[in-house]
Amino acid sequence: MNILGFFQRLGRALQLPIAVLPVAALLLRFGQPDLLNISFIAQAGGAIFDNLALIFAIGVASSWSKDSAGAAALAGAVGYFVLTKAMVTINPAINMGVLAGIITGLVGGAVYNRWSGIKLPDFLSFFGGKRFVPIATGFFCLVLAAIFGYVWPPVQNAIHAGGEWIVGAGALGSGIFGFINRLLIPTGLHQVLNTIAWFQIGEFTNAAGAVFHGDINRFYAGDGTAGMFMSGFFPIMMFGLPGAALAMYFAAPKERRPMVGGMLLSVAITAFLTGVTEPLEFLFMFLAPLLYLLHAILTGISLFVATALGIHAGFSFSAGAIDYVLMYSLPAASKNVWMLIVMGVVFFVIYFLLFSAVIRMFNLKTPGREDKVDDVVTEEANSNTEEGLTQLATNYIAAVGGTDNLKAIDACITRLRLTVADSALVNDAACKRLGASGVVKLNKQTIQVIVGAKAESVGDEMKKVVARGPVAAAAAASHSAPVAAQAVKPQAVANAKTVEALVSPITGDIVALEQVPDEAFASKAVGDGVAVKTDR
Repeated sequence: MNILGFFQRLGRALQLPIAVLPVAALLLRFGQPDLLNISFIAQAGGAIFDNLALIFAIGVASSWSKDSAGAAALAGAVGYFVLTKAMVTINPAINMGVLAGIITGLVGGAVYNRWSGIKLPDFLSFFGGKRFVPIATGFFCLVLAAIFGYVWPPVQNAIHAGGEWIVGAGALGSGIFGFINRLLIPTGLHQVLNTIAWFQIGEFTNAAGAVFHGDINRFYAGDGTAGMFMSGFFPIMMFGLPGAALAMYFAAPKERRPMVGGMLLSVAITAFLTGVTEPLEFLFMFLAPLLYLLHAILTGISLFVATALGIHAGFSFSAGAIDYVLMYSLPAASKNVWMLIVMGVVFFVIYFLLFSAVIRMFNLKTPGREDKVDDVVTEEANSNTEEGLTQLATNYIAAVGGTDNLKAIDACITRLRLTVADSALVNDAACKRLGASGVVKLNKQTIQVIVGAKAESVGDEMKKVVARGPVAAAAAASHSAPVAAQAVKPQAVANAKTVEALVSPITGDIVALEQVPDEAFASKAVGDGVAVKTDR
């Protein structure tokens, strides 16, 4: 696995432990005195944040293992306890935070993938197979503890120094973070950057003496100085990007607006409510890279302004309206978080006017303005039923080159992360016809298909389809131009008579391909043509 592939996979593995944060935030929020005023509910939510490193160890180990195994998760927990206890025995000042959980999770997952099927001698057979994994992980983490006990202190000091520099840079530091965060979205490496900023940089000690690291942890622990890496995302995700979606809608020709309107509305609402913006961003990221660069710059400006205004806000999942409402009255939230709404309205106007002007000025091929109708993103077949999901998964396998080209399947919140034999065999247009927002080809073997919030369910179903048997690759769409009139020789067609003998092994009627009761053929995902409806 190359370095890029490693960090891609790591980004996906981090999604599982991060997914529990909204639950923790809900419990913590509803237990506050201004709502239910029930301390045990608040403490229940706080317990998740207090043990976040352990949760990362369990979640990363499970996600990194080849079949999301419980034995790997247990190994991650065992490794975490061994590593942290042994390290602080060597040097009590060491505090790796969630990085300890991530490292032990990787070790647990890797050990499971390598030795979960190990065969031991008969007298040790009870400890063979999956039972061997937590034991081996404990030994490996003991070795790591001996190493990190002496190596980590200078690394820890460097991280603290870097964090202090960024925090000391104030608005400039948060602005740079926001800009780089958006630039890394196409590669998926933003999750690694986010983990450092949200779970590692900064330190806060509460009244009970508990130490918290990272913007999210410190915010929900009551640190009123936290939030510089989160506040500025609210205006962009709740207002700016929906403004961009509206601009793309009006920039599309009137006859194509109904075709793209529903899709743009759905991704805009998703961004506003939940802060999940990738489906919307990928609609213009590759069709119009200039717009995406402007979006990254505006995101940096938003974080810069929010920090300069002294706004301290936070989120447990992402900067959407749901998180905004939940955090509004938390102790760490500043009194001026209402200004994020004002900023949002301003950014909505900026995005709408700027995107509208740039799209028309440079004739950018945003949704609805493409030259080829086949490349326009359309809604996929209903995937809410089991049959529909299976068909959609089958179509995606065909679109990426079939089972012969597909080597590994993974998924995160919004993306299918696939390993293929040759990315050149992936049919981008076919993926978009199935509803994908975009296709990212990171190298010859690594691609990402952005399908939205259903990515994990589609990925799981693709694995099931592959296990059942081969799937052929989708035929590439043909866009060949009509043959020029002057290229036809008059003598070749004048009064010409041709007699052909055809032998048919069946009898029936020729029908349009759209009438075939099979979505893979009816949607032309596997190629164009006609069908024969037999008499029997």
